[in-house]
Amino acid sequence: MTQQAEQSWLEGMLAILKEAVEGGVPGQGTAFLDGTRADGSGNHGLLATLEGLSAAQASRDVHGSTIAGHAQHAAFHMEVIVRWERDGDRGPFDWKGSFQPAQVNEEEWRAVRLRVRRAYEALLQFARAQEDQTPNGDVTGGLTGAVAHVAYHLGAIRQMVKAVEAGL
Repeated sequence: MTQQAEQSWLEGMLAILKEAVEGGVPGQGTAFLDGTRADGSGNHGLLATLEGLSAAQASRDVHGSTIAGHAQHAAFHMEVIVRWERDGDRGPFDWKGSFQPAQVNEEEWRAVRLRVRRAYEALLQFARAQEDQTPNGDVTGGLTGAVAHVAYHLGAIRQMVKAVEAGL
């Protein structure tokens, strides 16, 4: 029987973030998303969820907000975590404005999706740079907050997708 190496604090955190943003690994169990089947179908993370939508769908008002707005805000939050932790930037931050623009055309929608991807990649780069550092409450709190925040907005967006697809 082979023994598996123990996962570091950072690897564990990044595994959950990766699941929230990239989705589950096909054919493997997941921590909180419904499983992704071996053929790659099934529930996905934030990026695949956003990729499956048109600008019109992303711009549809659902109870006062839009998928495009949530995606913009999720990207902004990941950007702020990096600026806060890496650069010491303490704001002020326009949290309310981070949901804008709520309505997008196809070109703007592509830019929003790219922004989400780039914000995620920057957050991963920052987090991986912490691997050899002694964990501290500010960094672990910021990264944990990022994981929770992305997961929250993924859930909100998925519920909004159901409403948009149902024509509500």
